Amino acid sequence: MSVKQFIESNKERFLEELFSLIRIPSISAKQEHKPDMLACAERWTEILLSSGADKAVVMPTEGNPVVYGEKFYSENAPTVLVYAHYDVMPAEPLELWKSNPFEAEVRDGRIWARGADDDKGQGMIQVKGFETALKEDLLRCNVKFIFEGEEEIGSPSLEGFCRENKDLLKADIILVSDTSMVNAETPSLTTGLRGLAYWEIEVTGPNRDLHSGHFGGAVANPINVLCKMMAAITDSDGRITIPGFYDDVEELSVAEREMMAKIPFDENKYKQAIDVNALFGEKGYSTLERNSCRPCFDMCGIWGGYTGEGSKTVLPSKAYAKVSCRLVPHQDHTKISKMFEDYITSVAPDYVKVKVTPKHGGQGYVCPIDLPAYQAAEKAVEVAFGVKPLAVRRGGSIPIISTFEQVLDTKTILMGFGLEQNAIHSPNESCRLDFFYKGIESVAEFYREYK
Repeated sequence: MSVKQFIESNKERFLEELFSLIRIPSISAKQEHKPDMLACAERWTEILLSSGADKAVVMPTEGNPVVYGEKFYSENAPTVLVYAHYDVMPAEPLELWKSNPFEAEVRDGRIWARGADDDKGQGMIQVKGFETALKEDLLRCNVKFIFEGEEEIGSPSLEGFCRENKDLLKADIILVSDTSMVNAETPSLTTGLRGLAYWEIEVTGPNRDLHSGHFGGAVANPINVLCKMMAAITDSDGRITIPGFYDDVEELSVAEREMMAKIPFDENKYKQAIDVNALFGEKGYSTLERNSCRPCFDMCGIWGGYTGEGSKTVLPSKAYAKVSCRLVPHQDHTKISKMFEDYITSVAPDYVKVKVTPKHGGQGYVCPIDLPAYQAAEKAVEVAFGVKPLAVRRGGSIPIISTFEQVLDTKTILMGFGLEQNAIHSPNESCRLDFFYKGIESVAEFYREYK
Protein backbone atom coordinates (compact mmCIF):
# COMPACT_ATOMS: atom_id res chain seq x y z
CA MET A 1 0.00 0.00 0.00
CA SER A 2 1.30 3.51 -0.82
CA VAL A 3 1.44 6.45 1.59
CA LYS A 4 -1.56 8.08 -0.10
CA GLN A 5 -3.54 4.83 0.04
CA PHE A 6 -2.79 4.28 3.72
CA ILE A 7 -3.91 7.82 4.56
CA GLU A 8 -7.05 7.47 2.43
CA SER A 9 -8.04 4.20 4.13
CA ASN A 10 -7.55 5.70 7.62
CA LYS A 11 -8.91 9.23 7.09
CA GLU A 12 -11.93 8.89 9.36
CA ARG A 13 -9.94 7.26 12.17
CA PHE A 14 -7.34 10.02 12.02
CA LEU A 15 -10.08 12.63 12.33
CA GLU A 16 -11.81 10.91 15.22
CA GLU A 17 -8.54 10.68 17.15
CA LEU A 18 -8.05 14.42 16.64
CA PHE A 19 -11.62 15.11 17.72
CA SER A 20 -11.08 13.10 20.93
CA LEU A 21 -8.33 15.56 21.85
CA ILE A 22 -10.34 18.62 20.86
CA ARG A 23 -13.18 17.55 23.17
CA ILE A 24 -10.85 18.08 26.13
CA PRO A 25 -10.75 21.86 26.87
CA SER A 26 -7.05 21.99 27.77
CA ILE A 27 -6.88 25.74 28.38
CA SER A 28 -3.61 26.42 30.17
CA ALA A 29 -4.50 30.05 30.97
CA LYS A 30 -7.33 29.03 33.30
CA GLN A 31 -6.67 27.29 36.59
CA GLU A 32 -10.11 25.64 36.50
CA HIS A 33 -8.94 23.53 33.55
CA LYS A 34 -6.06 21.93 35.46
CA PRO A 35 -7.77 18.48 35.39
CA ASP A 36 -8.27 18.84 31.63
CA MET A 37 -4.53 19.35 31.14
CA LEU A 38 -3.81 15.96 32.70
CA ALA A 39 -6.69 14.32 30.82
CA CYS A 40 -5.38 15.66 27.50
CA ALA A 41 -1.83 14.54 28.27
CA GLU A 42 -3.08 11.04 29.10
CA ARG A 43 -5.11 10.90 25.90
CA TRP A 44 -2.00 11.80 23.92
CA THR A 45 -0.12 8.85 25.45
CA GLU A 46 -2.91 6.52 24.29
CA ILE A 47 -2.74 7.91 20.76
CA LEU A 48 1.06 7.69 20.63
CA LEU A 49 1.04 4.06 21.74
CA SER A 50 -1.69 3.08 19.29
CA SER A 51 0.24 4.88 16.53
CA GLY A 52 3.32 2.71 17.07
CA ALA A 53 5.40 4.31 19.80
CA ASP A 54 7.25 1.84 22.02
CA LYS A 55 6.71 4.05 25.04
CA ALA A 56 4.52 7.02 25.96
CA VAL A 57 4.30 8.49 29.46
CA VAL A 58 3.09 11.58 31.28
CA MET A 59 5.94 13.29 33.10
CA PRO A 60 5.58 15.99 35.76
CA THR A 61 7.00 19.51 35.53
CA GLU A 62 6.69 22.49 37.85
CA GLY A 63 3.50 23.31 35.91
CA ASN A 64 1.44 21.22 33.53
CA PRO A 65 2.76 17.78 32.65
CA VAL A 66 4.79 16.86 29.57
CA VAL A 67 4.02 13.91 27.33
CA TYR A 68 7.11 11.94 26.36
CA GLY A 69 7.15 9.14 23.80
CA GLU A 70 9.72 7.23 21.79
CA LYS A 71 10.20 4.71 18.99
CA PHE A 72 13.55 2.96 18.77
CA TYR A 73 14.92 1.97 15.37
CA SER A 74 18.70 1.54 15.71
CA GLU A 75 21.58 2.74 17.84
CA ASN A 76 23.38 3.83 14.69
CA ALA A 77 20.44 5.74 13.24
CA PRO A 78 19.80 9.48 13.71
CA THR A 79 17.14 10.61 16.16
CA VAL A 80 14.27 13.01 15.48
CA LEU A 81 12.60 14.80 18.41
CA VAL A 82 9.03 15.87 17.58
CA TYR A 83 7.66 18.83 19.55
CA ALA A 84 4.04 19.96 19.84
CA HIS A 85 1.81 21.49 22.51
CA TYR A 86 -1.53 20.21 23.73
CA ASP A 87 -2.74 23.36 25.47
CA VAL A 88 -5.03 25.78 23.67
CA MET A 89 -6.12 29.39 23.99
CA PRO A 90 -9.41 30.29 25.74
CA ALA A 91 -12.35 30.18 23.32
CA GLU A 92 -14.06 33.42 24.42
CA PRO A 93 -16.02 35.26 23.18
CA LEU A 94 -18.16 32.15 22.79
CA GLU A 95 -21.03 33.98 21.11
CA LEU A 96 -18.86 34.57 18.03
CA TRP A 97 -18.38 30.86 17.34
CA LYS A 98 -20.63 29.28 14.73
CA SER A 99 -20.30 25.88 16.43
CA ASN A 100 -19.13 24.48 19.76
CA PRO A 101 -15.38 25.23 19.95
CA PHE A 102 -14.73 21.95 21.79
CA GLU A 103 -16.89 19.72 19.60
CA ALA A 104 -15.18 19.64 16.21
CA GLU A 105 -17.36 20.11 13.18
CA VAL A 106 -16.47 19.48 9.54
CA ARG A 107 -18.06 21.84 7.03
CA ASP A 108 -16.99 23.66 3.87
CA GLY A 109 -13.92 21.45 3.61
CA ARG A 110 -12.60 22.52 7.01
CA ILE A 111 -12.33 21.30 10.59
CA TRP A 112 -13.80 23.96 12.91
CA ALA A 113 -12.75 23.88 16.57
CA ARG A 114 -10.38 25.35 19.11
CA GLY A 115 -7.09 23.57 18.49
CA ALA A 116 -8.03 22.42 14.98
CA ASP A 117 -4.77 24.04 13.85
CA ASP A 118 -2.95 25.33 16.94
CA ASP A 119 -1.67 22.87 17.90
CA LYS A 120 -3.71 19.71 18.28
CA GLY A 121 -4.33 19.50 14.54
CA GLN A 122 -0.69 20.03 13.66
CA GLY A 123 0.45 17.73 16.46
CA MET A 124 -1.84 15.04 15.07
CA ILE A 125 -0.34 15.59 11.61
CA GLN A 126 3.06 14.72 13.09
CA VAL A 127 1.83 11.61 14.90
CA LYS A 128 -0.23 10.26 12.01
CA GLY A 129 2.64 10.98 9.61
CA PHE A 130 4.88 8.96 11.91
CA GLU A 131 2.32 6.13 12.01
CA THR A 132 1.99 6.15 8.22
CA ALA A 133 5.77 5.99 7.77
CA LEU A 134 5.97 3.14 10.26
CA LYS A 135 3.21 1.10 8.60
CA GLU A 136 4.71 1.71 5.14
CA ASP A 137 8.20 0.69 6.35
CA LEU A 138 9.72 4.11 5.63
CA LEU A 139 11.16 4.79 9.07
CA ARG A 140 14.96 4.66 9.25
CA CYS A 141 15.53 6.78 12.35
CA ASN A 142 14.68 6.85 16.02
CA VAL A 143 11.79 9.12 16.95
CA LYS A 144 11.08 10.86 20.25
CA PHE A 145 8.08 13.00 21.15
CA ILE A 146 7.74 15.85 23.62
CA PHE A 147 4.31 17.48 23.92
CA GLU A 148 3.95 20.29 26.46
CA GLY A 149 0.92 21.89 28.09
CA GLU A 150 2.09 25.49 28.62
CA GLU A 151 3.01 26.92 25.21
CA GLU A 152 0.10 29.35 25.20
CA ILE A 153 1.29 30.85 28.50
CA GLY A 154 4.96 31.15 27.54
CA SER A 155 6.28 27.63 28.33
CA PRO A 156 7.44 28.58 31.85
CA SER A 157 8.24 24.99 32.88
CA LEU A 158 9.69 23.53 29.70
CA GLU A 159 13.22 24.94 29.88
CA GLY A 160 13.70 23.45 33.34
CA PHE A 161 12.31 20.12 32.13
CA CYS A 162 14.72 20.15 29.17
CA ARG A 163 17.71 20.91 31.40
CA GLU A 164 16.78 18.10 33.79
CA ASN A 165 16.21 15.61 30.95
CA LYS A 166 18.91 16.50 28.42
CA ASP A 167 19.97 12.89 27.92
CA LEU A 168 16.39 11.70 27.50
CA LEU A 169 15.71 14.37 24.86
CA LYS A 170 19.02 14.02 23.01
CA ALA A 171 18.39 14.15 19.25
CA ASP A 172 20.00 15.07 15.95
CA ILE A 173 17.15 17.30 14.82
CA ILE A 174 13.86 18.64 16.19
CA LEU A 175 10.73 18.62 14.06
CA VAL A 176 7.93 21.11 14.80
CA SER A 177 4.56 21.71 13.18
CA ASP A 178 3.36 24.91 14.84
CA THR A 179 3.88 27.39 12.01
CA SER A 180 2.12 28.34 8.79
CA MET A 181 2.63 28.47 5.04
CA VAL A 182 2.64 31.57 2.84
CA ASN A 183 -0.79 30.72 1.39
CA ALA A 184 -2.80 27.78 0.09
CA GLU A 185 -1.17 27.98 -3.34
CA THR A 186 2.39 28.51 -2.07
CA PRO A 187 3.75 25.84 0.27
CA SER A 188 6.66 27.00 2.39
CA LEU A 189 8.96 26.04 5.22
CA THR A 190 9.75 28.53 7.96
CA THR A 191 13.48 29.21 8.23
CA GLY A 192 13.48 32.06 10.72
CA LEU A 193 11.52 33.47 13.64
CA ARG A 194 11.81 36.78 15.43
CA GLY A 195 12.64 37.01 19.10
CA LEU A 196 10.64 38.93 21.68
CA ALA A 197 11.11 41.28 24.61
CA TYR A 198 8.11 42.49 26.61
CA TRP A 199 7.70 45.03 29.42
CA GLU A 200 5.09 46.72 31.56
CA ILE A 201 5.62 50.40 32.35
CA GLU A 202 4.18 52.36 35.27
CA VAL A 203 4.42 56.16 35.34
CA THR A 204 3.51 57.90 38.61
CA GLY A 205 2.92 61.62 39.04
CA PRO A 206 1.07 63.00 42.09
CA ASN A 207 0.30 60.75 45.03
CA ARG A 208 -3.42 60.68 44.20
CA ASP A 209 -5.79 61.57 41.36
CA LEU A 210 -6.23 65.35 41.21
CA HIS A 211 -8.91 67.80 40.07
CA SER A 212 -7.81 68.77 36.54
CA GLY A 213 -9.11 72.32 37.01
CA HIS A 214 -7.30 72.97 40.28
CA PHE A 215 -4.03 71.27 39.28
CA GLY A 216 -4.02 71.06 35.47
CA GLY A 217 -1.18 73.08 33.96
CA ALA A 218 0.81 73.02 37.21
CA VAL A 219 1.31 69.27 37.69
CA ALA A 220 2.53 66.86 35.00
CA ASN A 221 -0.07 64.39 33.76
CA PRO A 222 1.40 60.84 33.79
CA ILE A 223 -0.64 59.80 30.74
CA ASN A 224 0.69 62.74 28.72
CA VAL A 225 4.25 61.96 29.81
CA LEU A 226 3.90 58.25 29.03
CA CYS A 227 2.52 58.97 25.55
CA LYS A 228 5.39 61.38 24.75
CA MET A 229 8.01 58.91 25.96
CA MET A 230 6.56 56.03 23.96
CA ALA A 231 6.03 58.12 20.82
CA ALA A 232 9.71 59.12 20.86
CA ILE A 233 10.92 55.50 20.71
CA THR A 234 10.35 55.37 16.94
CA ASP A 235 11.20 58.15 14.50
CA SER A 236 9.48 59.30 11.32
CA ASP A 237 11.36 56.65 9.31
CA GLY A 238 10.10 53.84 11.54
CA ARG A 239 13.45 53.24 13.21
CA ILE A 240 13.84 52.58 16.92
CA THR A 241 15.74 55.43 18.60
CA ILE A 242 17.18 53.59 21.60
CA PRO A 243 21.00 53.99 21.39
CA GLY A 244 22.70 50.71 20.50
CA PHE A 245 19.47 48.93 19.62
CA TYR A 246 20.64 47.95 16.13
CA ASP A 247 24.21 47.00 17.08
CA ASP A 248 23.60 43.25 16.74
CA VAL A 249 21.08 43.37 13.88
CA GLU A 250 22.37 41.43 10.89
CA GLU A 251 21.64 43.08 7.55
CA LEU A 252 19.85 40.95 4.99
CA SER A 253 22.08 39.64 2.23
CA VAL A 254 21.32 40.49 -1.39
CA ALA A 255 20.55 36.81 -2.03
CA GLU A 256 18.04 36.63 0.81
CA ARG A 257 16.32 39.84 -0.27
CA GLU A 258 16.04 38.46 -3.78
CA MET A 259 14.56 35.23 -2.43
CA MET A 260 12.01 37.15 -0.36
CA ALA A 261 11.06 39.22 -3.39
CA LYS A 262 9.92 35.99 -5.07
CA ILE A 263 7.31 35.30 -2.40
CA PRO A 264 3.84 35.99 -3.82
CA PHE A 265 2.52 39.10 -2.09
CA ASP A 266 -0.24 41.51 -3.05
CA GLU A 267 0.11 44.68 -0.99
CA ASN A 268 -3.36 45.93 -1.93
CA LYS A 269 -4.99 42.70 -0.75
CA TYR A 270 -2.89 42.86 2.41
CA LYS A 271 -4.22 46.37 3.16
CA GLN A 272 -7.79 45.45 2.28
CA ALA A 273 -7.71 42.40 4.56
CA ILE A 274 -6.94 44.59 7.59
CA ASP A 275 -8.87 47.65 6.33
CA VAL A 276 -6.08 50.21 6.27
CA ASN A 277 -5.42 52.84 3.59
CA ALA A 278 -1.64 52.71 3.81
CA LEU A 279 1.17 50.74 5.42
CA PHE A 280 3.98 52.09 7.59
CA GLY A 281 7.30 50.62 8.63
CA GLU A 282 11.05 51.04 8.62
CA LYS A 283 12.19 53.03 5.63
CA GLY A 284 14.20 51.15 3.01
CA TYR A 285 12.58 47.73 3.47
CA SER A 286 9.67 45.93 1.86
CA THR A 287 6.58 44.94 3.84
CA LEU A 288 7.63 41.27 3.93
CA GLU A 289 11.10 42.24 5.15
CA ARG A 290 9.68 44.54 7.82
CA ASN A 291 7.34 41.94 9.29
CA SER A 292 9.80 39.06 9.36
CA CYS A 293 13.46 40.11 9.21
CA ARG A 294 13.55 43.52 10.91
CA PRO A 295 12.96 44.44 14.55
CA CYS A 296 10.00 46.57 15.59
CA PHE A 297 8.53 48.31 18.65
CA ASP A 298 4.84 48.27 19.57
CA MET A 299 2.61 49.47 22.36
CA CYS A 300 0.34 46.53 23.13
CA GLY A 301 -1.87 48.34 25.63
CA ILE A 302 -2.16 51.67 27.46
CA TRP A 303 -4.42 52.77 30.28
CA GLY A 304 -4.86 55.21 33.16
CA GLY A 305 -7.24 57.82 34.54
CA TYR A 306 -11.00 57.60 34.08
CA THR A 307 -12.37 55.45 31.24
CA GLY A 308 -15.92 54.84 32.43
CA GLU A 309 -19.18 56.25 31.12
CA GLY A 310 -19.57 60.01 31.04
CA SER A 311 -17.00 62.57 32.11
CA LYS A 312 -14.66 62.88 35.04
CA THR A 313 -12.23 65.79 34.95
CA VAL A 314 -9.32 64.09 36.62
CA LEU A 315 -5.56 64.43 36.42
CA PRO A 316 -4.55 60.80 37.13
CA SER A 317 -1.92 59.68 39.56
CA LYS A 318 -0.70 56.84 37.35
CA ALA A 319 -0.50 55.66 33.75
CA TYR A 320 0.43 52.23 32.45
CA ALA A 321 1.51 50.59 29.23
CA LYS A 322 2.44 47.14 27.96
CA VAL A 323 5.04 47.30 25.21
CA SER A 324 7.03 44.82 23.16
CA CYS A 325 9.89 44.56 20.70
CA ARG A 326 10.08 41.86 18.07
CA LEU A 327 13.76 41.07 17.69
CA VAL A 328 15.81 39.42 14.97
CA PRO A 329 18.45 36.69 15.28
CA HIS A 330 21.64 37.80 17.08
CA GLN A 331 19.69 40.32 19.20
CA ASP A 332 19.75 38.93 22.73
CA HIS A 333 16.41 39.54 24.43
CA THR A 334 17.97 39.90 27.90
CA LYS A 335 20.42 42.51 26.60
CA ILE A 336 17.65 44.41 24.80
CA SER A 337 15.43 44.22 27.88
CA LYS A 338 18.10 45.84 30.07
CA MET A 339 18.88 48.39 27.34
CA PHE A 340 15.22 49.42 27.14
CA GLU A 341 14.86 49.65 30.91
CA ASP A 342 17.98 51.81 31.23
CA TYR A 343 16.89 54.04 28.35
CA ILE A 344 13.39 54.70 29.70
CA THR A 345 14.79 55.45 33.14
CA SER A 346 17.34 57.87 31.69
CA VAL A 347 14.86 59.88 29.61
CA ALA A 348 12.12 60.04 32.24
CA PRO A 349 11.57 63.64 33.37
CA ASP A 350 12.00 64.40 37.06
CA TYR A 351 8.36 65.36 37.54
CA VAL A 352 7.30 61.68 37.30
CA LYS A 353 8.56 58.35 38.62
CA VAL A 354 8.92 55.52 36.10
CA LYS A 355 9.00 51.80 36.82
CA VAL A 356 9.81 49.29 34.06
CA THR A 357 9.00 45.63 34.75
CA PRO A 358 10.44 43.11 32.26
CA LYS A 359 8.05 40.31 31.35
CA HIS A 360 8.69 37.28 29.15
CA GLY A 361 11.06 37.16 26.20
CA GLY A 362 12.86 34.85 23.83
CA GLN A 363 15.58 34.67 21.22
CA GLY A 364 15.14 34.70 17.46
CA TYR A 365 15.98 31.65 15.37
CA VAL A 366 17.38 30.84 11.92
CA CYS A 367 17.48 27.37 10.34
CA PRO A 368 20.24 26.74 7.76
CA ILE A 369 18.69 25.42 4.54
CA ASP A 370 21.67 23.16 3.86
CA LEU A 371 20.84 20.88 6.80
CA PRO A 372 20.04 17.31 5.64
CA ALA A 373 16.84 17.39 7.70
CA TYR A 374 15.73 20.64 6.06
CA GLN A 375 16.38 19.18 2.63
CA ALA A 376 14.41 16.07 3.58
CA ALA A 377 11.51 18.26 4.67
CA GLU A 378 11.74 20.26 1.44
CA LYS A 379 11.54 17.10 -0.70
CA ALA A 380 8.72 15.72 1.43
CA VAL A 381 6.53 18.81 1.09
CA GLU A 382 7.17 18.89 -2.65
CA VAL A 383 5.91 15.30 -2.96
CA ALA A 384 2.74 16.01 -0.97
CA PHE A 385 1.91 19.44 -2.41
CA GLY A 386 3.35 19.07 -5.89
CA VAL A 387 5.40 22.27 -5.57
CA LYS A 388 8.83 22.91 -4.07
CA PRO A 389 8.27 24.91 -0.86
CA LEU A 390 9.73 28.39 -0.45
CA ALA A 391 12.11 29.10 2.40
CA VAL A 392 10.63 32.01 4.34
CA ARG A 393 11.19 33.84 7.60
CA ARG A 394 8.16 34.62 9.73
CA GLY A 395 7.51 37.56 12.03
CA GLY A 396 6.20 35.65 15.02
CA SER A 397 8.10 34.22 17.96
CA ILE A 398 8.30 30.70 19.40
CA PRO A 399 10.71 31.22 22.32
CA ILE A 400 11.02 27.50 23.05
CA ILE A 401 12.75 26.98 19.67
CA SER A 402 15.73 29.08 20.73
CA THR A 403 15.64 27.33 24.12
CA PHE A 404 15.97 23.99 22.36
CA GLU A 405 19.02 25.28 20.53
CA GLN A 406 20.63 26.64 23.69
CA VAL A 407 19.77 23.78 26.09
CA LEU A 408 19.70 20.73 23.80
CA ASP A 409 22.20 22.08 21.25
CA THR A 410 19.88 20.98 18.44
CA LYS A 411 18.49 22.75 15.38
CA THR A 412 14.77 22.73 14.59
CA ILE A 413 12.95 22.18 11.30
CA LEU A 414 9.76 24.26 11.28
CA MET A 415 7.45 22.15 9.13
CA GLY A 416 4.09 23.82 9.68
CA PHE A 417 0.84 23.42 7.76
CA GLY A 418 -1.25 26.32 9.04
CA LEU A 419 -2.73 29.16 7.01
CA GLU A 420 -3.49 32.74 8.00
CA GLN A 421 -7.22 32.21 7.44
CA ASN A 422 -7.22 29.40 10.01
CA ALA A 423 -7.78 32.12 12.64
CA ILE A 424 -5.72 30.58 15.42
CA HIS A 425 -6.37 32.18 18.84
CA SER A 426 -9.61 33.67 17.43
CA PRO A 427 -13.24 32.52 17.34
CA ASN A 428 -13.94 29.99 14.57
CA GLU A 429 -10.45 28.55 14.40
CA SER A 430 -10.24 26.02 11.59
CA CYS A 431 -7.98 23.84 9.48
CA ARG A 432 -8.40 22.82 5.85
CA LEU A 433 -9.08 19.10 5.53
CA ASP A 434 -6.84 18.75 2.48
CA PHE A 435 -3.96 20.42 4.35
CA PHE A 436 -4.48 18.05 7.29
CA TYR A 437 -4.05 15.03 5.00
CA LYS A 438 -1.28 16.58 2.88
CA GLY A 439 0.52 17.40 6.11
CA ILE A 440 0.35 13.76 7.19
CA GLU A 441 1.70 12.74 3.80
CA SER A 442 4.51 15.30 4.08
CA VAL A 443 5.62 13.97 7.47
CA ALA A 444 5.55 10.37 6.22
CA GLU A 445 7.64 11.39 3.21
CA PHE A 446 10.06 13.19 5.53
CA TYR A 447 10.81 9.88 7.21
CA ARG A 448 11.36 8.29 3.80
CA GLU A 449 13.98 10.96 3.02
CA TYR A 450 15.69 11.35 6.41
CA LYS A 451 18.17 8.61 7.17
